[in-house]
Amino acid sequence: MGNFSDRVAIVTGGGSGIGRAVCLQVASEGGHVVVADVKEDRASAVVAEILASGGSASAAVGDLSDPVVVERVVAETMSAHGRIDVLCANAGIMDDMSGPEEVSDAMWERVLRVNLTAPFLLTRAVAPHMLAAARGSIVYTASEAGMRGSAAGTAYTVSKHGVIGLMRSGAVLYRQRGVRVNAVAPGGTKTNLEVNFDAQSEGLKAIGAYAGNVGRIAEAREVAAAIVFLASDAASNISGALLASDGGWVAV
Repeated sequence: MGNFSDRVAIVTGGGSGIGRAVCLQVASEGGHVVVADVKEDRASAVVAEILASGGSASAAVGDLSDPVVVERVVAETMSAHGRIDVLCANAGIMDDMSGPEEVSDAMWERVLRVNLTAPFLLTRAVAPHMLAAARGSIVYTASEAGMRGSAAGTAYTVSKHGVIGLMRSGAVLYRQRGVRVNAVAPGGTKTNLEVNFDAQSEGLKAIGAYAGNVGRIAEAREVAAAIVFLASDAASNISGALLASDGGWVAV
């Protein structure tokens, strides 16, 4: 389709699940994809898959909750390509489904660091280049958990509410400067997101009562399609939007 011809996109969590599907779709539409992932083997596998199909991609490996890694990835991308047109801040981790009285300091800090601080650090590093070009698109992967009291444990739910706040703040501040900021809220999706929970936790007991509302579990490519749409010029007049990709769960 060529919607991303001559565009450069950084996709975090690009080595698997929704992130991988985003990378494949952007590359198939002519973009160069920086496949950013904490695991080198995953990132390299997606890059090889894209190159084998005639697309353009490179790998960026590291923990993007570390500001030093973020600055390196952004600097290397600018050095190699001279531009960053799209940021898909997709990488995330699940919590252990614990309620407020059960959350450990380590769980709280790790989930908030990966799910919220990393997208903020990436935005802070990428935005100056987009603003200088008066052009760019940032898409965050939020969650159904950011649209309701809880669809996970406390730490995860709070982190995704924060992502939505980050999106809305950027959309307002950049709306006259050529940079669009949006988010997609997936519902249940087939990914390799690990959930290690205590079956006796209060959070899981409470959430279990609503488990039947989740509905059909989506394929990663279905959620990726919503992200790629918001990242593309097809959404040129859309900023500040939270697009649910959850099979109607948001309406229940």
